Amino acid sequence: MQQDYPLMPGRLPAQDRQVRLLLDSGRFEAAGAAFDELTAVRPNLVADQWDRATVLVHRASLAWRLDRIPLALELAAEGWTELDVDRPSGIAAAHTISMLGHLLETIGHRAPALELMALAVQVARAAGDDDTLAQCLCREANALVFRAVSRRSESREEQFRLARALFEESRALTGPGQVYRSALAGGARAHAGVGEHETAERLAAEALRLSTPAEDLFSASVANWVLAVVRREQHELPEARTYASRALDRAETIRDTQLMMQFSLDLAAICDELSDPVGESAALRRTVSASRLAVETLQEGLGQALEQRRVAVQAQRMAMAAQEAALRDPLTGLTNRLGLERRAPALLEQTAAQGRIPWLMLVDVDWFKDVNDGAGHAAGDAALQEVAHLLRRECRADDLICRWAGDEFVVLLVDSADESGPVVAERIRAAVDAHDWRLVLGRTKQPPTVSIGVAAGPAELDHLFSAADIALYRAKRAGRNRVEIDQDSGDLPSISRTDSR
Repeated sequence: MQQDYPLMPGRLPAQDRQVRLLLDSGRFEAAGAAFDELTAVRPNLVADQWDRATVLVHRASLAWRLDRIPLALELAAEGWTELDVDRPSGIAAAHTISMLGHLLETIGHRAPALELMALAVQVARAAGDDDTLAQCLCREANALVFRAVSRRSESREEQFRLARALFEESRALTGPGQVYRSALAGGARAHAGVGEHETAERLAAEALRLSTPAEDLFSASVANWVLAVVRREQHELPEARTYASRALDRAETIRDTQLMMQFSLDLAAICDELSDPVGESAALRRTVSASRLAVETLQEGLGQALEQRRVAVQAQRMAMAAQEAALRDPLTGLTNRLGLERRAPALLEQTAAQGRIPWLMLVDVDWFKDVNDGAGHAAGDAALQEVAHLLRRECRADDLICRWAGDEFVVLLVDSADESGPVVAERIRAAVDAHDWRLVLGRTKQPPTVSIGVAAGPAELDHLFSAADIALYRAKRAGRNRVEIDQDSGDLPSISRTDSR
């Protein structure tokens, strides 16, 4: 069913809520215009993944009701992909999973729909929020009712009984409102499905009484349908036809395709039993049957398209993650050599375009062989991770930090000032020199330090790297724990520090 229930107003943007209200009141032209404005610019929805998924799936539901099928599929697939986590929890998660299952049920992709709605009930129970649980129970129960009605299977009565229990629990958890009215009307149909006609009529009458002043056309439509079913079972066919006509009128007003299909078939059957002289019932039955077959074929195709789209989105994300992992050093988490070679040209070009001098630092860990020999390779790995941490701390987030090979690192300063390279290099050297290595290496005779070669000049990575390498060689020959600047990098003063130990 296209009709849905109120969804956490505080967790949806105001414009989304406005489109929903317009649709529920039958103002589809105004709703379409508001939705176009809403989706004209794709916003950065919400940071939290469950809230983001909630908005995406809700907008997919809006798009479907507005007959924007391709957009509905795209939004639903993206929202579904957001749900690919191991342990969903919380109110937002429960609502999102339930609403996604409801949407899949509506478009005919039924295989995962009921499973998602049942999962949403579990998540809602764990979250401990009665209103959320009531809504999730009602969605699952409605799906069971319409499956039982549309399929004359052996499990039909069992589905009605399960739906009846879910509706009863939903009503007990929530106060007067749309969820309560929907649970009344749906519960009435479940009671009628197991032959409890007196209870079904009482609940349907109550749902109709509450729905009329609230202008709740969905619940009123279902309630009229239930009364039509009961009157037909009681062989009061003229009254059954009246109720069925009212149900169909209201379903058409809110453009709920699933309700329209079922109510049309029931009305046609009642008219046929009445031997309508105009022959309207027979024509309606044939028309609706043909339309139903066409719609079911379309729905199946849309369901397959949705699944394919979801798989494609997930595969794209996995491919992007794999590409990102290929550019990262697994030990330190820094960009690796391949990542530097791919990203550096654009960064150098950007720096040059801003009229700034590109600086490159080549950082080599001193005494690293002694660390490996004295403390072991595990300690050596830990030392490299500490150096990586210090580099991140002393550099800006936009600077490109790379583990080049072994105990060598490269730092490329982005949007840097004319003299920033030597200053940052000295800051890094001092941080490593002053670092307390005892937690990582214990009491070593020679804690690691770093020697740094610094170069600036044309925006070419090979040129900068060669110049920085020459400067690093001078720092090593001069005693290590030093910063040396390439002699061709300008008239900036050289900065060097001798090992104080």
